Amino acid sequence: MAENKTIKAFLAENEHKDLLRFSTAGSIDDGKSTLIGRLLHDSKNIYEDQIASVKNASVGRAGDEGIDFSLLTDGLKAEREQGITIDVAYRYFSTPRRKFIIADTPGHEQYTRNMATGSSTAGLSVVLVDARKGVLPQTKRHAFINSLLGVQRIIVAVNKMDAVGYKQDVFEQIRDSFVDFAERLRMPDVRFIPISALKGDNVVVRSSRMPWYAGESLLEILENVYTAGDRNLIDLRFPIQYALRPDQDFRGYCGQVSSGIIRKGDTVMVLPSMKTSRVKSIVTYDGELESAYPPMSVTVTLVDELDISRGDMLIHPHNMPRVSRQFEGMVVWMSETPMDMNRPYLIKQTTQMIKTRIGEVRYKVDVNTLNRVSSGLLKLNEIGRVAFMATRPMFYDPYEKNRATGCFIIVDPITNGTMGAGMIIDREPSDSLPPGQVASDISTVRLERRQSRISMEQRIERLGQKPATIWLTGLVGSGKTEIAYELEERLFDLGSVAIVLDGINLRLGVSRELDFSSAGTAEHLRRVGEIARLINDTGVIAICGFVSPMEAIRSQIAAIVGEDKFIEVHVDASREWCEQHDISGLYKRAADGEIRNLAGVNVPYEAPANPALVVRVPDTSVKDAAARILDVMRERKIL
Repeated sequence: MAENKTIKAFLAENEHKDLLRFSTAGSIDDGKSTLIGRLLHDSKNIYEDQIASVKNASVGRAGDEGIDFSLLTDGLKAEREQGITIDVAYRYFSTPRRKFIIADTPGHEQYTRNMATGSSTAGLSVVLVDARKGVLPQTKRHAFINSLLGVQRIIVAVNKMDAVGYKQDVFEQIRDSFVDFAERLRMPDVRFIPISALKGDNVVVRSSRMPWYAGESLLEILENVYTAGDRNLIDLRFPIQYALRPDQDFRGYCGQVSSGIIRKGDTVMVLPSMKTSRVKSIVTYDGELESAYPPMSVTVTLVDELDISRGDMLIHPHNMPRVSRQFEGMVVWMSETPMDMNRPYLIKQTTQMIKTRIGEVRYKVDVNTLNRVSSGLLKLNEIGRVAFMATRPMFYDPYEKNRATGCFIIVDPITNGTMGAGMIIDREPSDSLPPGQVASDISTVRLERRQSRISMEQRIERLGQKPATIWLTGLVGSGKTEIAYELEERLFDLGSVAIVLDGINLRLGVSRELDFSSAGTAEHLRRVGEIARLINDTGVIAICGFVSPMEAIRSQIAAIVGEDKFIEVHVDASREWCEQHDISGLYKRAADGEIRNLAGVNVPYEAPANPALVVRVPDTSVKDAAARILDVMRERKIL
């Protein structure tokens, strides 16, 4: 009975210990794995059978103590054969003061992506430097990535001091070299320590072989470093993981508190619906709580029954995150397949999964010099600043302010593979605002359309034409685009000013982030209508050739540009004729089941009820069609 009480007391004490996640980083052969093995061994966190197993594997490669400490972490066969760390090795150990999770990350440049993964959740990083080689480019690379990932505390461990005779001047020279580099990074807490992982100097206990060093050992620093201030307890962010409905009497919302504190009775707002309610209860397996804070996982019930699902977020109404479809981030590209601006990706951020496209790579970073390199698509292990455009609003905070809501991963929607990881950048730092001014979301600002100083009458007189939007609608392959460009050329020959709004060109630019779903297509066409209106406002004629299968969408576009300027032309061709003359391959893909929303095949096409003109295909040639549209424009006194 007494023994059981002792075990329970020990478990209870261990449960309430503070947890520190830290990573190791540095160049290849700096001794990271050996250091961790020594740390585990000397702190009595290795079982005797593990030590025996490693000793057997250490034959021919062991040190003075008959054991190769790197084998305690390098578990892959390839790692042991090559003597390098390939994958991230996670190890757990504890001392009377603290619990630790170590991420032993690779040192080779080829595995930079693995290093970034291991450091992404770390509160501290141990950057190793070989005393014989000094600060190397890969050392700088890993220091920069740690800075980028928001790791606030860096311990620069100058290893292999035994190989340089424990000389103080060697240590100080490396320290000064690293300080010069670190001054250009955001590293508020950098400490330096001379060690020998092989001999155990200054790893767990202080070394007598370096009396000139008066600081703590590595383990003492790890045990005493203050990390409680890392938690953001101000900004409530509770991403919904799952809506729990075990019976008709209970509706709860499960998730992990990313930041802030949520209390019973709090008024909360749901994003993106912006609806508000009050917290009725905070439920856990062990019972109800009065409050919850990061990183607790809880179930929250509300006073009101609201439509909330995975991907939504609970916040305090007075403390909003950014809500936008456009954002920028520093991205570490992790895939062997290079970045492609012409393909969609998925962004996984908190519990959201959002379709997005890459708008621009603003620049790459040379991590050895920290210089910005001219923009170009990112390749494996490259880092750069990237602008994204999402298909729906994403709610986030800058990574510097909130690591939980400011990080994301990029996923290939086809293979479901991870392509990259990123940290969202604050596009407008708060210190750039005037004193006392608070940045507000653009949705709270009332916007009014501005008028040009040049009247429409002046433009008509100058150009000799009235503005109009010629809207060609019909099935894929009916010849809309050919007619549009023929009409543009005929108008140019007549001295008129016109421009074709080509759907493919707009998809590659203005609508890059939109998909081809019904919602994506509707938004794409709305944008076309807004662009046509702006073109008409300058007195220029806009020529648009789009399938636009729904009457409601075409009516919306007519309302945007103005009924008096909207000329609807139905390019009427049968589905069979379009299939025979289609060069896009869309009809075949629809027949094979690859496409589900092709007008006239698996979604209806609503022909215009009262178009200004019907062009019968194939009875009318492209030139004749353009001529007939010109006749309509003359009848309406546009020309």
